Amino acid sequence: MSTKVTASVENPELVQKRRAQIVRAATKLFSSNGFNNTTIKELAAEAGISQGLIYLYVREKEDVLLLVLQQVVEEYAVEIPRSIVGVKSPLECLVRAIDAYCRVVDRHLAATTLAYQATKSLSQSRRNSIQESEMETNAIIGEIIRDCIGQGILRSVNVDILTYQIVFAAHGWALKGWYFKPRIGLDEYISDTIDIILNGLLTPEGQDLFDSLPDGLFSPV
Repeated sequence: MSTKVTASVENPELVQKRRAQIVRAATKLFSSNGFNNTTIKELAAEAGISQGLIYLYVREKEDVLLLVLQQVVEEYAVEIPRSIVGVKSPLECLVRAIDAYCRVVDRHLAATTLAYQATKSLSQSRRNSIQESEMETNAIIGEIIRDCIGQGILRSVNVDILTYQIVFAAHGWALKGWYFKPRIGLDEYISDTIDIILNGLLTPEGQDLFDSLPDGLFSPV
């Protein structure tokens, strides 16, 4: 099965508009009812369009799930690199990358949780596509960590494990939001997460650099 979603409509702007409607509806229904228990008819009703119209923009329900998950991983691929443009300090890059990752998760809470629940419903080739896209973004974080280690800012650690600890921490805002949201705000979650992750990893030089990072670094972008 193709990893791309084809449309019968040739107008790119219209395709983008309609798919955005479908993705919003699907994220809500897949999250509340489950992917397998949601019908195209229900998606159409939630999106405010006819069932026949949906098939002009997707071929089947799996296409919709793919679009929902792609929306999130594509935003990671945009926002994380954007957050570190022009930043020379690898430690500040790491802090900004974690911050950006958490904020993308916050904008896509339901879809982030859905990724853990429903990715298995995609064909193998499409699962591989989503995983490869995520790995490309996570590789950016891995390279930043290597730069920090190389410059003596962080002690030597397993880069892959640290990278995915960061990923798990960011996803935790969605996966355990039922617990955190009544107790803590996003900014505090991010700053405390960064502090916990870096505590014990920073060298004395790295700690000095961390302490000198600009105030207000953890703020909406």
